[in-house]
Amino acid sequence: MSGVRLSQPQGRWILLATVLGSGVASLDATVVNVALPKLAGDLGASMAGLQWTVNAYTLTLAGLILLGGSLGDRFGRRKVFVIGVVWFAVASLLCGAAQNVGMLIASRALQGVGGALLTPGSLAIIQASFDKDDRPRAVGAWSGLSGVAGAIGPFAGGWLVEVAGWRWVFLLNAPLAVIVVLVALRHVPETRDPEATGRFDFAGAVLAALTLAGTTYALTEAPNKGSGASVAVAGAVGIGCAVAFVLVERRLGRPGGHHPQPMLPLTMFANREFSAVNAVTFIVYGAMGVMFFLFVLNLQVVAKFTPIEAGTALLPTTAMMLLLSSRAGGLAQKIGPRIPMTVGLLLAAGGMALVSRVGAHASYWRDVLPGVLVFGLGLSAMVAPLTATVLASADVRHAGIASGVNNAVARAAGLLAVAAIPPLVGLTGDAYRDPAKFSHGFHQAMLVCAGMLVAGAVLTLFTVKEDTLKAAPPSQKPECKTHCAVGAPPLESEHPATAGAAAEAGTA
Repeated sequence: MSGVRLSQPQGRWILLATVLGSGVASLDATVVNVALPKLAGDLGASMAGLQWTVNAYTLTLAGLILLGGSLGDRFGRRKVFVIGVVWFAVASLLCGAAQNVGMLIASRALQGVGGALLTPGSLAIIQASFDKDDRPRAVGAWSGLSGVAGAIGPFAGGWLVEVAGWRWVFLLNAPLAVIVVLVALRHVPETRDPEATGRFDFAGAVLAALTLAGTTYALTEAPNKGSGASVAVAGAVGIGCAVAFVLVERRLGRPGGHHPQPMLPLTMFANREFSAVNAVTFIVYGAMGVMFFLFVLNLQVVAKFTPIEAGTALLPTTAMMLLLSSRAGGLAQKIGPRIPMTVGLLLAAGGMALVSRVGAHASYWRDVLPGVLVFGLGLSAMVAPLTATVLASADVRHAGIASGVNNAVARAAGLLAVAAIPPLVGLTGDAYRDPAKFSHGFHQAMLVCAGMLVAGAVLTLFTVKEDTLKAAPPSQKPECKTHCAVGAPPLESEHPATAGAAAEAGTA
């Protein structure tokens, strides 16, 4: 059976459902940052409360996103996608109705579960539903429209916070989710992977989530007085679960037996370049996570920008990634990824150093925009080659899961860095209520993050091969050419060759 054509009305409906569904989940991460000062004032949150408001979502998303993709392949991508959208919408309503910061944090964790179910299915639906001749154009349209949504989101979020209040940042997700569900149930065909058999690695997913939860709690709460015992217990749980995770994944990776496929095949990390690029990913997205968490806060707390002004401050970065990332990917294919990645990381570090100077009475045009432009140019040069190198350096059998691993690494990096770096530079307690204290901490944090990017550039220079992309077969080249996501690299799904088979075998 042939797939859907992009020129057909059904093709446009599929694009609408997948773009809107994935867009709601991805935008929530950036838009919430704009709302943090307002919700902190209403709910009486501390800096740790703000960290958890961001990290609770990332925690469950990073811990469960690989499992979410596996569930879609097995039980139906549309089914799991729709369940994820509904779950996300209900959790968003709980966020909007939160009466205290504890309820908000718990609801954000539930949002992350919904995000883990719907995010992997978005691109997978595109790849499995469209005719092979139209698939590249469909993926390109999905990527570009998602980028436009990413550019509009922070502006819309700032406007909502300013005009209607921070709760509407969450409540608006519900009507959008209704549209996605109705369109998906009516127009999106059901597809699944006919080769997905065996049991799920639930033990690996649970251990990964507990590792991140214990470590994040220990890092976030360590500065608070009287938390020594709970921090020690959480740290021990995090370390113990990390060791158990490695042991479980190693056992599941052994040939033979009737055990589940490992969530994370550890043999992938035997490849030196794959390990190095994921280390670079961890460094880069850790620094970016802190940047996007603190920068919008700094603009509102210290520079006294309005929410809408703060929300649009980073718009040039998203616009540059939308316009330039595909060109950077093409350049990396010609000359190799090492130089674009290294130069991009150094430029992004320079941009962070420039924005570290943003303080009281800052002018957007004089103090904010130059750093944002340099930072955006660096990200545009770096992210597409990084994603392509991850896919190309993995074994051809693991090209799909390599992208999922890299995406999870990036999200875990942002989670842990947002937990660790603000307390490290003195941003604890009610620091966001003290502009002078917050400004000093922000300056120090940006310099730390700039140093992390420089370290990533050095690691890239000495570990990434120039011929990696040239030698890679088509099955290890990314379909998603436009890179606008700032929380994690784009999540590639299965290779087009197998996606076509899935569409034929699994289309209902």
